[in-house]
Amino acid sequence: MKFCPLISLFLSLILPSWSSEPTPTPTPTPWPSQFHSTLMLNTSVGTLQINELWYDWPNGRNLNIIYKQLGEILYDVEWNNGTSYYYTLDGQCTTVHFPVGIPRPDFLDGANYLGQHHKDGFLCNLWEKAGFIWYYEDVLTKRPVAWDFYSGMTTQVMTFEVGKVLNDSSWQAPVYCFEDAKLKQDHPLLESITFWLNDKCLASGV
Repeated sequence: MKFCPLISLFLSLILPSWSSEPTPTPTPTPWPSQFHSTLMLNTSVGTLQINELWYDWPNGRNLNIIYKQLGEILYDVEWNNGTSYYYTLDGQCTTVHFPVGIPRPDFLDGANYLGQHHKDGFLCNLWEKAGFIWYYEDVLTKRPVAWDFYSGMTTQVMTFEVGKVLNDSSWQAPVYCFEDAKLKQDHPLLESITFWLNDKCLASGV
């Protein structure tokens, strides 16, 4: 009987390891319903740009303010009905209609977990979806750190402000977007839009 306490202690140390369940596979944290993020992008052709992203799921809208390196600013206002307005402040605008709206907060549902990797100095969980996007999320804070596209474009998340909302007037496309404004074939905006649309299928929640 004098050995019973020792046996009990031994069993208490080893039994948890026998009965513990496997660690569940991490899943991506859904995007907040509203946030602002500053993104640094290196495109598939090696050019740099800064993107101010305003995401507003409850109101069905998404705004990208795209600063091309030493170039003009491109505004991309997207609505959940599939309509997007691409314009600059010099009177150039084009309207594009997509079969889908803005990305859902859970657009990464069903992504394949690829384990933990270091990215930009952060320990991240990494997921891949449909051979299209590779998404890095900080293990500790659950904030997005970066995402890469199949095209070679990389995106680094510089700021991520949950709950920050843009005033309503900033979502309104300018009047010339509704006056049958046409793009000139040699205008830089055409190239900007063409590149941006190459990765637009993210909106379908691949």
